[in-house]
Amino acid sequence: QVHLRESGGGLVQAGGSLNLSCAASGFTFMHYAMGWFRQAPGKEREFVASITWGSGSLYYADSVKGRFTISRDNNEDMVYLQMNSLKPEDTAIYYCAVARSRDTRAEDIMRTRANVGSWGQGTQVTVSS
Repeated sequence: QVHLRESGGGLVQAGGSLNLSCAASGFTFMHYAMGWFRQAPGKEREFVASITWGSGSLYYADSVKGRFTISRDNNEDMVYLQMNSLKPEDTAIYYCAVARSRDTRAEDIMRTRANVGSWGQGTQVTVSS
């Protein structure tokens, strides 16, 4: 059974940083693309970043490019989201996501939530102005 557990969220002032972590289990982590999404109150869940199984390609939403960095550790079955220069509009619940299949690319995750196979429970990030 796939299990994704996020951690690292919290309250931070604008301009600050947070590093989110996602611990994965229940599948062969190194074979799957991974991603991060977020959902703000009253809004749809939106793509933030994705990474190929071998970290060869990274994808980002335009709103976070240059500020957020996605990475993964295939030895530890972990995926991370380093968030710098945080803005109040980054406030949301952040969700870790695994690709729907081994053939689903990180680029596919970026294009539609339908290419996500499983979600974590989410971690709250609040950025104060």
